[in-house]
Amino acid sequence: MTELEAAEVIEDDPIEVRKAKRAALIAAGVDPYGHAIKRSHSVGELNEQYAHLGDGDSTEDAVTIAGRIMAKRVQGKIAFLELRESGCDIQLFCRINALGDERFADLCDLDVGDWIAVTGTMMRTRRGQLSVAVDSFELMSKSLRPLPEKFHGLTDKETRYRQRYVDLVMNPEVRTTFERRFKIVSAIRRYMEDEGFYEVETPFLHAIIGGANAKPFITHFNALDRDYYLRIATELPLKRLLVGGFEKVFEIGRQFRNEGMDPYHNPEFTTMEAYAAFSDLDGMMDLTEGCIKAAAEAACGSLQIEYQGTPVDLSGTWRRATMMELASEHAGEEVSFDRSREELVAILEKHGGHAEAAWGKGKLISEIFEAVAEEKLIQPTFVIDHPLEISPLAKKDPENPELTQRFELFILGHEYANAFTELNDPVDQAERFRAQVAAKDMGDDEAMGFDADYIRALEYGMPPAGGVGIGIDRMVMLLTDAPSIRDVLLFPHMKDEVPVGGNAASAAPSAAEAAVPTGEAPVASAAPIDFADVVIEPLFSDEVDFDTFSKSDFRAVKVKECAAVPKSKKLLQFTLDDGTGADRTILSGIHAYYEPEELVGRTLIAITNLPPRKMMGIDSCGMIISAVHEVPGEDGESEERLNLLMVDDRIPAGAKLY
Repeated sequence: MTELEAAEVIEDDPIEVRKAKRAALIAAGVDPYGHAIKRSHSVGELNEQYAHLGDGDSTEDAVTIAGRIMAKRVQGKIAFLELRESGCDIQLFCRINALGDERFADLCDLDVGDWIAVTGTMMRTRRGQLSVAVDSFELMSKSLRPLPEKFHGLTDKETRYRQRYVDLVMNPEVRTTFERRFKIVSAIRRYMEDEGFYEVETPFLHAIIGGANAKPFITHFNALDRDYYLRIATELPLKRLLVGGFEKVFEIGRQFRNEGMDPYHNPEFTTMEAYAAFSDLDGMMDLTEGCIKAAAEAACGSLQIEYQGTPVDLSGTWRRATMMELASEHAGEEVSFDRSREELVAILEKHGGHAEAAWGKGKLISEIFEAVAEEKLIQPTFVIDHPLEISPLAKKDPENPELTQRFELFILGHEYANAFTELNDPVDQAERFRAQVAAKDMGDDEAMGFDADYIRALEYGMPPAGGVGIGIDRMVMLLTDAPSIRDVLLFPHMKDEVPVGGNAASAAPSAAEAAVPTGEAPVASAAPIDFADVVIEPLFSDEVDFDTFSKSDFRAVKVKECAAVPKSKKLLQFTLDDGTGADRTILSGIHAYYEPEELVGRTLIAITNLPPRKMMGIDSCGMIISAVHEVPGEDGESEERLNLLMVDDRIPAGAKLY
């Protein structure tokens, strides 16, 4: 390649251009990655302190600041740079007369994204722009990768979540969201300390899962040569501290549950759990209400907020109602333990639910509540008196042993807190642990284990107590008007850009593929697939006549929207373009294999002339077609694998398959 050809290649690649600049700086003896400096002001302080300057006014006030270049404009012997630091911007007014020819040329060679330190004097231009008249500057960090183009910015959600560092640079509202998050956590901590609670730290690694019903992450502890679990709750270690004499304790920390992701759930999440000796459910309601109000005042400056267009009033005393009261209110008939199991099953199925044979009346009442009432609880509501069957750690109601002293706080149809009058009877607790073990033996992989050490702790005596867990991420969503939990997590978990093992089937298109013109297929580069261990279901021997088969209307459909169905771990809800001009809704139990966001925009195959089938109270109008096979699992048992039939996006919505 000739030098001219090499130069043309570099000029076509902005990263290579910047790398060449970096190399030239190093060759000239300049460190492109700077050193510590003493700044005189922050940019925010300058904007506030010199707000009074009139248009065209200059000062002799010398300042030293540093930040990232966000824009650059050179006009002959003058250059204007926009400098951003800690979310605040200020203009740099740069003149060749002040800097000299050589340094002015160096300044013009800087790139948007570079970090610099400047010294100069304060002024305001005739056009009214507060500026620093630059006398000298120094490169602090050379940016090798260009920022997204200013006027379009970083808008793709998946890229924003994956590259949060760029998202924070390009989208000021994102920075504001996380500043509010930090204020919320700080306000909770101050409130709890003011209430006399000690903040404590408990282990992340647990030998026995407990404190909640959830599927754990498993890791291996090499030094002890045994498997441990990442904690699913902090409850049991914190209550051990009550036994030890710490009467008010709380912990703000991460929990890990190996479950699905949707706009309100992330497998790694943050909670605040608190326990107070000699308190009870009423004390925990007062604590929860006060804590959330303090967070709202810190983040929003008001108890009157709006979430996604819906007003929410956090002021006053929040409603308290029993689960059966709310279920009856919204089902339009009595829901209670006085009804027979068959009657409760009928009510549940009437409202789109499905009953499992193993469920007792308590579980059925809970399911009815979820089906008919939960999403209608818009204003803050404490739902109390939960059935014993679904509350293995809560104290029984002394007036009704089928119920427990437990509440869940609902706002906008979602749970924000869960609290108990804590069970401190070791004999009762041991019986409930045994019931959990029995459930686990029956195949419930979310049931708790038997924690013998916790029973031993209770046998030493735990004082009567109240306990509460509050979801921090959901609270931040509420108080920042964020539609998805990923919007309030600095670094949400994402699928690999290039999946481990080299299987590119579910990966985002590569840059090379994205560059292929419309109508041209990218060159396949995937590694050969070994089907040696795949088990395929035998072909049907029964014949189907052609007329019967031809009645199934197979169509290409475009996925417009896809979301997890609330309260279902399996179902995804598709909003589809089937070529008719009207949206089609289909539910499919494939959440174990796909996340909703990876399916939006794909072209699938569906049967479109099936009669509507109600699933979780939603009419599903058709069936998404998948291919299913089995492979040997790690334990030797067969595992089912599923792949949606995805076709070329060039096929239009509504195209019929023959």
